[in-house]
Amino acid sequence: MADIFDMESSDYASVIDRTGLDPAALKLEMTESAVMARTHEALATLRELRQLGIQLLIDDFGTGYSSLSRLQSFPIDQLKIDRSFVMGMEHEDAKAEIVRTILALARTLGLEVVAEGIETAEALNMLRDLECEHGQGYFFSSPVDGESASAWMENSPRW
Repeated sequence: MADIFDMESSDYASVIDRTGLDPAALKLEMTESAVMARTHEALATLRELRQLGIQLLIDDFGTGYSSLSRLQSFPIDQLKIDRSFVMGMEHEDAKAEIVRTILALARTLGLEVVAEGIETAEALNMLRDLECEHGQGYFFSSPVDGESASAWMENSPRW
């Protein structure tokens, strides 16, 4: 499989055309380490993907070797707070402060945030109090197939 940073922009458009997928419905997640390892190629590629209407997310934020000066130059839409910070934040002040700081940084940069690793109602309530927009974790559901996910979304309350 080709590395995403080695593909031409016409390749991305071709895939979207062939699949008939609405680019606005597509969210591409990449780790900060992958983006920072190839900064120049990543920046060009991310700009091309963004022009196609694809949403871009930095996954596992806070665990890689990001440069905040570079982060602000990337055309991304969301940060995903790594589960290592979210799990146990209700009992560890340092974790809660890291989450609070990432949320403040994201707001300043105009980014949405997804908190990964929500496993308790207490953690969910803390994240709601911090005005975190999105969350995922075993508190909501274990991983499921597409059919089960559709049924869950029809019957379960929203974040």
